[in-house]
Parts: sequence; structure tokens; C-alpha cells
Amino acid sequence: MATILSALVPVFLVIALGVLLRRLLLTDAVHWVALEKLTYFVLFPALLVVSAVKADLSKVNIFAVAGTLIATVLLLSALLVALNRPVRRAFAADGPDFTSFYQGAVRWNTYVVLAVAGGLFGAEGITIAALALVTLIPVVNVSAVLVLAAFSGREPPTRRYILGQLARNPYISACLVGAALNVLHIPVPRVVLEFGDILGRASLAVGLLVVGGGLALHTMARLKPLVVASLATKLLVKPAIAISIGLLVGLSGAELVVVALIAGVPSAPAGYMLARQMGGNATLLAEILTLQIIAAAFTLPLVVAVASAFAG
Repeated sequence: MATILSALVPVFLVIALGVLLRRLLLTDAVHWVALEKLTYFVLFPALLVVSAVKADLSKVNIFAVAGTLIATVLLLSALLVALNRPVRRAFAADGPDFTSFYQGAVRWNTYVVLAVAGGLFGAEGITIAALALVTLIPVVNVSAVLVLAAFSGREPPTRRYILGQLARNPYISACLVGAALNVLHIPVPRVVLEFGDILGRASLAVGLLVVGGGLALHTMARLKPLVVASLATKLLVKPAIAISIGLLVGLSGAELVVVALIAGVPSAPAGYMLARQMGGNATLLAEILTLQIIAAAFTLPLVVAVASAFAG
């Protein structure tokens, strides 16, 4: 419990600082647009490349861990998209609202995963989490781009538009570059890795500040049913799916717990930048992200406890 809270509380505090900065120091919207672009195109892609390059994939059951995580995302994505019409009717939501609900349900917060996995299992936990970075982020981002293209209403979701969005998505490109460098054992100079590591660490702080800067606090006075549904889907339903699939493919020990952890952590601030770029409801997503961090303080210990009971 202490390990989980020690990872969540700093995240919440950085978001809160973003709220204060938007109101007291960086009051011009242009400042926040610049920070969003910096995070989206430079800082977070650097984190993905370095994490993929450093991942020691030889120490992890790659196919079982990656297969469980990918199957979880694909199954949940298929269910949400198939049920998009009744979901939108039930919660009086439009297309951009649904994209925020979707991103809130399928993404995962890299910072929280690395912090909690490292606290629970040390280097082994971080290695398993890094494998998830390499394999899962391209899948999540492709699915998010497809959903945003289909439901944001910015442009008709033609094949050309979707392929263009995928080609221009820096997260996907960064994961592919990092994975290629790792798998092909291409040497990367230490100074380059240190440079990328510094940029990557900055992405975590700046990304959370941007989420805080995008919060409209007056909209959070009354908890929206769609936000509650997103919290339940992300923090309870998704880890239940991941644990079930993990057990079916024979995962146990630290691998099963970290897989459950990845599924059960709050969603990622990277989704906020993608929503801003592609016409999703970024304000709603910022609200979902913030409330997920608060709720995860209660749900994440439960998820870890259940996974540990099955892990043996």
C-alpha cells in the first residue's frame, strides 16, 4: 500500500501544480500549446525510445506477457467500440466524449507502472514493465488513433486519413525505432542514451503539468456518469480481463502481478496530448485522468492483492 501511494501521490501533486500554474503564472494559452507540442513530439518519444533500447527482453516470458497485454487491449477495445452506440446513448455523449472514455479505459501511466513495479519487484519488475512499453504502446496508440479518427468528427475516417495519422504519430514511430535498435542489437552511444533519458524524465513531469493545466475545475464539481464508467472500466474491468488472460496462458509470480498492475494503473497523460491533436474531448479526458489517480489509491492495492493471490 505504501509503495503504491508513494507512486500515486507525486503524480497527483504535479497535476495540482499544473492547475496552479495555469491560474497564477502561465496564464496565456499559448504557453500550454507549446508545452503540449514539446511533450508530444519530443519528450515522450524520447522516453519510449530509451526504454525500448534498455529493456532486457531475455529475462522475461516475452510471448506470454506481451500476448496477455495485447489481448487485453484488443478485447477491451473491441467491446467498447462494439458498444459505442448504447454507451453514447446511456451517457448522452457525443463522438469526442466517447474517444476520451475510450482513451481513459485503454491507456496506462508509464510513470506509475515503473514506480510501483520497481518498488514491488526491483529490477525484475522494471524489466517486465519495459517489455510492456516495447510491445503495448504501439498497439494502444494505433487503436487510439483509429478510434479518434472514427469518432472525433474532425475529418471523415477515410483510409488515407487514418494511415496519415498513424504515420505522423510520434509515439508509434518512437516504439518502432527503439524496438528495432534493441532486437537488432544496434549499439547506441552512452551519451545519446543519457541525452534521451534526460528528455524522457522531463516528459513525465511536463506531461502531468499539461494535464493539470487543461483541467476545468468547475466541470468537476459534479461527478459525471461517463467519468464514473471510465473509472470502473479502467481500474476494475481491465485488470480483471488481464488477470484472467494471464492465468489462461500460464503467467505466475512477478509477471502476472506486473501485468495486472499495468492494466490497473490510471490512464496516461499522453492521451490528453493526442486528444488535443486529433479533436477529442481533452477537457473530459483531463478530468478522467485526475479522478483515476485518486481512485487508484483504493483500487490498485486490491488489484495487486488479487493478482498476488493467483500468482502463487
